[in-house]
Amino acid sequence: MNTAQRSIQHYINAKDSNRPHLLAQAFTAEAVLDMIVRTGSISFPGHVEGREAIGEVLVRRFGQTFENVYTFCLGAPPSANTKAFQCKWLVAMSDKHSGEVRVGCGVYDWQFEPGSNRAERLTITIEHMATLPAADLAPVMTWVSALDYPWCAVHAVMNNMPDIAGLQAVLQYVAAETL
Repeated sequence: MNTAQRSIQHYINAKDSNRPHLLAQAFTAEAVLDMIVRTGSISFPGHVEGREAIGEVLVRRFGQTFENVYTFCLGAPPSANTKAFQCKWLVAMSDKHSGEVRVGCGVYDWQFEPGSNRAERLTITIEHMATLPAADLAPVMTWVSALDYPWCAVHAVMNNMPDIAGLQAVLQYVAAETL
């Protein structure tokens, strides 16, 4: 496994499993996170500087609110020693307090430090974040837990997506050819 791919996987494992210590293997100490949120159903700060602050936002606070988190990078992993990598992503999770299900999608835009291949900049664009009733948890979790993790082909996502009306915007975005 190449180091850019490993950095991305450490980030996903840190976020999804609430393990902030893994961010040391994903980001440089001075890494920068930019968030572009195009939906009103979830909020994040627009700009965060430093690995510790990124961990506070994307792991610690996130983990206080959400559980059953599955994040997927859609498509093939980056090539070895790449300087930049962009891919669509899909996330499914549940709210710890309300039980509501969230399914979202967007784009990751990674920039890696030469040498270490840890991320020095990550821009996360959130295009859609569907909020579904708690009753939809079982079909959504059955769907995502059967997918290859964390790298998943778009066709696999599409073939097994549950027939839930609230997922249509996510489905359309994921299926579109362009980023």
